[in-house]
Parts: sequence; structure tokens; C-alpha cells
Amino acid sequence: MSVVKDDAAPVRADGRPRTRGLRPGLLRAGRWSLRYDTRALVVCVALGALTACAMVLAIGTGTYELSPPEVLRTLAGDGPPGAGFVVLDLRLPRALVAALVGFGTGMAGAVFQSLTRNPLGSPDIIGFGNGASAGALVAIIFLDAGAPQVALGAVCGGLATAAAVYLLAWKRGVHGYRLVLVGIGASAVLGSATSFLYVRADIGKAAQAAAWMIGSLNARDWTDVRTAALGLVALVPVVLVHGRRLTMLEMGDDTAAALGVPPERSRLVLLSAGTGLTAMAVAAAGPVPFVALAAPQLARRVTRAAGPGVLSAGWMGAFLVTAADLTTQRLTGSALLPVGVVTGVAGGAYLAWLLSRERWGSRL
Repeated sequence: MSVVKDDAAPVRADGRPRTRGLRPGLLRAGRWSLRYDTRALVVCVALGALTACAMVLAIGTGTYELSPPEVLRTLAGDGPPGAGFVVLDLRLPRALVAALVGFGTGMAGAVFQSLTRNPLGSPDIIGFGNGASAGALVAIIFLDAGAPQVALGAVCGGLATAAAVYLLAWKRGVHGYRLVLVGIGASAVLGSATSFLYVRADIGKAAQAAAWMIGSLNARDWTDVRTAALGLVALVPVVLVHGRRLTMLEMGDDTAAALGVPPERSRLVLLSAGTGLTAMAVAAAGPVPFVALAAPQLARRVTRAAGPGVLSAGWMGAFLVTAADLTTQRLTGSALLPVGVVTGVAGGAYLAWLLSRERWGSRL
């Protein structure tokens, strides 16, 4: 989805608009138009509906079980006796954090994979997620911080890691493969740093940090909802406004510059926005593995659209995390199993399937 001038709409040699599957939509407003892929829009709506259904089912799951109609009536203020506290104070914040964290993580993954032009260029592989985790762990272990301080620590750690990786990867510009390689090295260093933090912490703080580091939605409250929502409200518009530039950067710096897009400035803005989305998601729920890696790839396969597809990747991430949260509760009968365990197992299986598919296709 992008906003362009009318005279910039792509056309064929015979003057007809280019189409991919479903006919693209076009909304006009004076000299400007909003062009969108109809199939991608339908997929986003479907993923949003599936995410809402998974949230309702997850809210109704637990010792005090509620049917979907009872959950909806409770949300509307007309539920069974005692259901208001369970739904609104205990379960709804967890479900909202799952959706918000998944959306931000999926969108950040699409940004980084597009910037690096590499499907492995997700923030949890190239170290930005580890940087946010290290910053949050410093706040948890040494400063005994609350949620706002943990969020600030995650943002500072993520941005510091992004700046270090960017500078180390700089050589007459930043190219994708260098960013990935430097990021993998930074991820290894930060992994050792977090292990050192565990060693220096007392047993109670270390246990708390270890559970959080797996990626957990346990005991989430409205403070965590505000943390995740603040990151989306502040940074999603930045990513959407620069979405067209992100598409052009995939063509290469020379092509982007020829089309009037400043490559390094655009890359720096998008890198900062993606790091901020990752850091706020980590601050709210810990590092949920593999979502940033899998969500953009799954979204591309469903939408069959060219370009980064940041919105579809965000909705795919929201669905994956809410579905994983529902799975943890249905499998164990409680909400104690960290959601990162399910996403890690599913993500590992997905990566193995993807590699085997590439191998049998003689592309690997």
C-alpha cells in the first residue's frame, strides 16, 4: 500500500494498469492517490479476524472457563457474575499484549528483511533483539526497575546495538550482507553478555530474568499493554510513510537514488523505526523467537505480492503470537508455559521445512 501521484501509477505499454491476481485498488484525492493490492488487503482483513477469534478463545480458556458468547458479553459489560474481573483485569491485557507484540515484531521483521534483502535478516538473528534484551536485563537485574524503566532499558539497548552494527557495517554505505554478518557477530557477543548478567544476579532475579528471556505473556497487565501500544502508535506511521522508499531500497541504492530516494537517510530512519518496534515488543513480553523471521515470509506467500508487505507481516505476526498463546493454554490447561516455547518449536520446524524445500528445489 502506498501513496503516489496519479502520474506515477505503473502502467503497461498499452496503457492499461499492471495487475497481479486481483485487480489493484486506487483511491483518488486531488493530485494524490492511494494504491493498494486488493489481495493483500483481503489477507490483512482475514488475519485480523483470525487474530480476534484467537484472542476471544484465549480469553475464555482457563480454570474459570467462558464460552465465546460469554466473553463477548463480558467485554460489552453484560457478562456472567464475576467474569468482569477475570476477563478485563486478568486475561484481556495478556491477549492484547500478544496481539500488539506480534504485530510489532512481524512488521519489524519485514523492515529488516527488506533492508538487508535477506530472509534471515530478522532482528532476533542480527542482534537487535538481543541488544534490547540486554538493556532490559540490566534494568531488571541491577536496577530492580518497573515496566517503564524496563521499556527504556530495552529501547536504549536496542538503539545502541543498532548504532554499533550500523557503524561497523559501514563501508561507503551499508549493504545487506555486511549488516547481517556484523549483526550475527553482535548477537553472539550480546548472548555472552546476557549470560554474564545471569551469573552476577541473585537467584531470584536470575530466575525472573530467565523466564522473561524465553518470551512470556504470564502476568501481563495494562502497563505492558500501554508499553506495546505506545511503540506501535509512535513507529508504525513512520514505517508506513517510508514504505514506498523501502520498496525502492530493495532495488539497490543506485536505483533508489535515481528515483529520488536518499538511500542512507531512508535506511537510517527505517532501521531506527524497526529497532524501536523490536525494543518495545521485547520490553512488553520478552524476546519471542522466530516470529520476526517467519511472519514476513508467510505473509508474502499468502499475499503473493512484491515488496516488503509490512502491514500483512504485522497482522501475520499478531495472529502467530495469539495462536501460540492459545496453544500454550489449551495444551497445558494453564497460562504458565511461556509463549516463546511454542513459537520457538514452531519456528524451528518451519525453518527446517523451508530449508528442505529449498534443497529439494536445487536452490540450496
